[in-house]
Amino acid sequence: MSTLAERQEAFLEHVLDENAPAPTGWGNRHAEGMAVYRGNYRSALMGALSETYERTALYLGGQTFARAAINHAIAHPPRGWTIDAAGAGFDQTCAEMFNDNPEVAELAWLEWAMLELATAPDCAPLSTQDFARISADFGEDDWANLRFGFQPRLAVRLVSHNLEAIWRALPEKAEAITLDTPQACIASREGEKPTFVLVEADHAPAIAAMHQGASYGELIAVLLGEEDNPTPEAIHTAAMRAGSMLGEWLTHGLITAINPS
Repeated sequence: MSTLAERQEAFLEHVLDENAPAPTGWGNRHAEGMAVYRGNYRSALMGALSETYERTALYLGGQTFARAAINHAIAHPPRGWTIDAAGAGFDQTCAEMFNDNPEVAELAWLEWAMLELATAPDCAPLSTQDFARISADFGEDDWANLRFGFQPRLAVRLVSHNLEAIWRALPEKAEAITLDTPQACIASREGEKPTFVLVEADHAPAIAAMHQGASYGELIAVLLGEEDNPTPEAIHTAAMRAGSMLGEWLTHGLITAINPS
């Protein structure tokens, strides 16, 4: 006799895949009930995805979005305690299904990032004035070893389309405008409101490095790239660029602490 866990696993597999073997002992009555249950389950997932990805659904159109949503729901069933988790990874599904239209995956990524930020812990950003006061007496070593704490759940990625134009245009028809060069899309919070901004592409690897614990001195090395023996001029240029980025991060309220424990 199968264990309860085995029967539950068989039940779940049959919900997700109608071609999977039915649990032991099932007959026609169970199969008819499962068809109704499976339909309700998929409808609930579709509803959750439509609410999470409202702009992506508007951009794609109802039928096309429904096709993407059901593919995602079947391939990536939610594993968490809330159905809202069904939206995790939908941008990857879009990247695979709409590889000729990469703006779809970019828009889906942004919507998920904005949703995550909506429930992020509250925090107080460090103002430009506060940072100037704190760093007034910094020496060379202080600057080299400086680390930043960023807003909780702040997200960044490179994008190749003008997401600002798409976001503003919806729910009306939105045109996919390809950027001349890729840019970094930074999703953050302004007070309690999720927001985003497009900035120069090098912000993406810079913020990623800082998120992983890089110091300000190491950030300059990141900006130098793979130069083995950078010239003093190149080091100066990278240092100036790091300072410019820091100013933008402070202006946008992305930094919440320095040298976080």
